[in-house]
Amino acid sequence: MHPIRKVAVIGLGYVGLPTAATFARAGLDVLGVDISEKVVRTINDGRIHIWEHDLDVLVKDMVEAGRLRAVTVPEPADAFVIAVPTPVNTDNTPNMTLVDSAVASIAPVLKRGDIVIIESTSTVGTTERAASQLAEARPDLSFPDTCPESADVLMAYCPERVLPGATLRELVDNARVLGGLDEQSSKRALELYRFFVKGEMVVASARAAEMAKLTENAFRDVNIAFANELSMICEKLDIDVWSVIRAANLHPRVNILKPGAGVGGHCIPVDPWFIINQAPDTAKIMRLARETNHAKTRLVQDKIVQACAGDRRTPIALLGLSYKPDIDDLRESPSLEILDALLADGYANILVVEPNVDELPQAYADRPIRLMDIESALHEARVMAILVGHEEFLARRDAMRSFAGTLIDPVGLTG
Repeated sequence: MHPIRKVAVIGLGYVGLPTAATFARAGLDVLGVDISEKVVRTINDGRIHIWEHDLDVLVKDMVEAGRLRAVTVPEPADAFVIAVPTPVNTDNTPNMTLVDSAVASIAPVLKRGDIVIIESTSTVGTTERAASQLAEARPDLSFPDTCPESADVLMAYCPERVLPGATLRELVDNARVLGGLDEQSSKRALELYRFFVKGEMVVASARAAEMAKLTENAFRDVNIAFANELSMICEKLDIDVWSVIRAANLHPRVNILKPGAGVGGHCIPVDPWFIINQAPDTAKIMRLARETNHAKTRLVQDKIVQACAGDRRTPIALLGLSYKPDIDDLRESPSLEILDALLADGYANILVVEPNVDELPQAYADRPIRLMDIESALHEARVMAILVGHEEFLARRDAMRSFAGTLIDPVGLTG
C-alpha cells in the first residue's frame, strides 16, 4: 500500500474547505474540488468564500505554500474525501444526489491503493451503495463490499462533527468515528486522519458510523424540542420560561437547553429526517421533535403578524438571519423561514439586522427588505423580533428593553 501523500477533498463548503486546509497544514498535498468556478478562483487567489474563524489566514498560507490548490474536476490522489451537502427534499426525504455525483466524479481517476472516505451526513447504507456505484463504473478495480480485506480501493465513512465558528479547532480536537467497509479500510482511514486529529478515534462499521452521525443531531433536536415545547406551555400558563429553566437546572441531573425561534443549520433540522425516512413506523419521538421545533417557528411568525394588527406596512425588524449566534451561516435558518412567510403574506416594510453578512442573499433582491444596523432598526421599527442572540444584540440589550414598539424575544436575550 503506497503512502498517503495527496488528498482530494470533494466539496469546498463549510466543512470541506476547513478540512482541506487542515490536511494541507499537516503537510499533505491537497487538491480541493468544487463545481463552482467562482469558489475555485477565490481559493486559488488565497481567499475564502465563507466565514470561519482563522480560515482566511490558513487558506492564504496553504495556497502560497503550494500545498492547497482548487479545481473543478478531480485529479488522481491517494485519498478522496467527500464533503458535499446532503439536504432534504421538500417532502423531507433525504437528497443524496450530490454524494452520488461526487462519487461518480472520482471514478475515472481511482487507482489501486486509493481510499474513498465519505464525510457527508448520509443515510445508513450509503457507503455500501457508493462502493457498488464505483464497482459498476470501474469494473477493473475491486472494492471491499465484494472483496473484503483484499480490495484494490478501500472505502470508509468518517463523519465530521464540528461547531461553526470553531471548526478548525474542533477538526483537530474532537473525537472521530471511522467506519470502514472492512478492517483494511478502517486502518487506512485511521492512518489518514492521524495526520491532524488529536481527539479519540473510534473504529466502527460503516453503518454504525453513518447511524452515529444521524443520532447525534437527532438527540440534540429532541432536547431542543423539549425546551421549545416548555416555552410554549409556559406562555399559555403565563409563566416566565427562563425562570423555570433556571430553577429546574439547579437539579444536578437536569440540563434543559435554551428555547429559541426554532432550529436551524445544516445538521440538526435535517439529520433526523434521514432516520425517520428509513424507520418511519418507529422514529415517533424524532418526528414529533421535528414537528415541535417547526411549530415554534410558526408561533414566532404568528406573534409578529398579530403585533402588526393587519397593517402590512408596519416596519418590522428581524434581528438575526443566521441559524445560530455570531456566524454568517444562513442554512435552514428559522429566521429565513419567518422572513419568507412575511413576504408571502404581503408585508412590505421589513428591516433586517444581521451583523455577520454584508448583503442579503440574491433571492431577496428587489424585495421590500432593508439590511441595516441595530441603531437604525431601533429607531425605525414598530415591531421587533430578536431571532438570534448575536453578541452585537446582547450589547444593546438595555436599548431593546426600552424599545417603544412591540418586542418579541423568543431567545430570551432581554430577559
